[in-house]
Amino acid sequence: MKRLPIPDDVTGEEIDKDVRQELQSLPKGLAEDVSRNLVMVARLIDEDPEGAYAYSKIALRLALRVAAVREAAGFAAYASQKYSEALAEFRAARRMTGSVELWPVMADCERGLGRPEKALDMAGAPEVQKLDKASQVEMRLVAAGARRDMGQLDAAIVTLQSPELASNSVQPWTARLRYAYADALLAAGREGEAREWFAKAVESDKDGSTDASDRLAELDGVEFVDVLVEDEDETEPEAKSEPEIESESKDEFDDEDEDDDEFEIDDEEDGDEEDEADAEDETPQAAQVPVDGDVEDDEDEEDDAPQS
Repeated sequence: MKRLPIPDDVTGEEIDKDVRQELQSLPKGLAEDVSRNLVMVARLIDEDPEGAYAYSKIALRLALRVAAVREAAGFAAYASQKYSEALAEFRAARRMTGSVELWPVMADCERGLGRPEKALDMAGAPEVQKLDKASQVEMRLVAAGARRDMGQLDAAIVTLQSPELASNSVQPWTARLRYAYADALLAAGREGEAREWFAKAVESDKDGSTDASDRLAELDGVEFVDVLVEDEDETEPEAKSEPEIESESKDEFDDEDEDDDEFEIDDEEDGDEEDEADAEDETPQAAQVPVDGDVEDDEDEEDDAPQS
C-alpha cells in the first residue's frame, strides 16, 4: 500500500478522545498509523481538501470497519465535492453507529448531486426531531438552500425565519444563519433588508467564518485597496525591455563616436591654424589683409565644423 509522508510532529494523539477510543479495537501499531492519517485529514481539510481526501483513503484501507474513519472519509470527500462518495461514507457511518447527527450533511450531499427535492424530503423526516439544536439549524440551512436550488426564493426566506434567527443571543450557528438570510433577501431584490442582516451577521461573526463584512462593504459601495501592492508598484522601477536596452547602448556608442569625430575635427582645425600662421609669417604685410571672399569662405568653414 502506498503511503503519504506524515510530519514527525504528528503522533496521532491529537485526535479526539472518542475517536481514539474507537481505534482501540485495532492492533496498537495499526491504530497509531490510522490515527496519524486522520490527523492529516483534519489538518488539510480546509486548506487542501484534495490532500485531506488522499490521507482519508489510506485510513479507509487500514480501518474500513471503524465508524470514525468512515465519517472522516465522508467529510474529506464532501470537502472535495465528491458528493456521491461522501454520501456513501456517511450512510456507512450511520449504519455503524445508529446516530442521526450526519443527517443534515447527508441531505446537503443530495443537493450537491442535483437532487434538492430529496434534500427537502429529508428535512421533513422524523430524524430531524432527534437532532440537537445546532444540527436542526444546519438542517434548516440545507432546506433553504434546496428551495433556492429550485428557484423558490420566497420559500427559502420563509424557511430561514425562525426563533433562532430572531434571537439576540449569539450561538455558534448565529453568523451563518444570519448570513444565509441576508443572502436570500439580496437575491430576492430586498437590498435594504439584506444590508441590515449582513450587518447583524458581521456582529455575530467573531471568528470570520463568513465574508459578511465584505458583502456589507460591497452594498455600501466601499472599495478596499491593497496598500502594500500599491507601494511596491510605486517603488519598483519598471523593467526595461531588451530592445530599449540595446537602443540605449547603441545611443551611447553613437555619442562616443560623435565625440571622437569632434576631437579629430578640432585637431585638424588646430593643424590648419598652425599652417596658416606659418604662411602669414612668410607673406608680405600687405598680403595679410584678406579679401571679402576669403572672409566668407573662412566663416563657412567654421559654420560647417560640428560644435564641440
